[in-house]
Amino acid sequence: MPQEQSEDFARLYLATPRLAEVEPFLSRLSAALAAAEVASLLLRLETMPPAAAERAISAVAAIAQPAGVALLIEGEPELVSRCGADGLHLPYDEKRLATAIKRLSPDFIVGVGALASRDEAMRAGEAGADYLLFGDIGEDGAPPSLQWTAERVAWWAEIFNTPCVALAHSLAEVGPLSAAGAEFVSLDRAVWDDPRGPAEAMREAARLVREAAK
Repeated sequence: MPQEQSEDFARLYLATPRLAEVEPFLSRLSAALAAAEVASLLLRLETMPPAAAERAISAVAAIAQPAGVALLIEGEPELVSRCGADGLHLPYDEKRLATAIKRLSPDFIVGVGALASRDEAMRAGEAGADYLLFGDIGEDGAPPSLQWTAERVAWWAEIFNTPCVALAHSLAEVGPLSAAGAEFVSLDRAVWDDPRGPAEAMREAARLVREAAK
């Protein structure tokens, strides 16, 4: 799972945009990671040749891992161990999840998102996923409302032990999702599209999760 904590507030899980190349992005990433404590980083890459993907992952790992940030990637299980990443994130698919867990657990993190129903969430948890992400899609396949995600997080956190990650589509959603019981709050476009820059967005997110725990 993403790195755990002893404090009672949610930790931050940052996801990159889908990148065709990482070099122009590294300065913005460095600024974001330096501005607030981040538990995990999900690197999303456009389809590219394996050698290029490995170079991209290595470049990001060189920034994230020395800062204590667990680096997760999308893709195939073999890419995780080959590139020195800490884990794999994948959309829910029963067979793919089982394969990833078999090949990577317990040495690497295996997380799952795109959980359209409670039944899928329970199946993912029973299969051995290290964390579940709520908020990337709703039951109709579209991005869900804050209320939908908060209700799903509260349900999961009350009943199950597997950590849950809640995707905040805006900084305004960070506090409510943290208060709903998410162990981790995920941010992507809310950080990268912030006109103040990613560092200021991350500082605000860190403040919001702490305030939600008071």
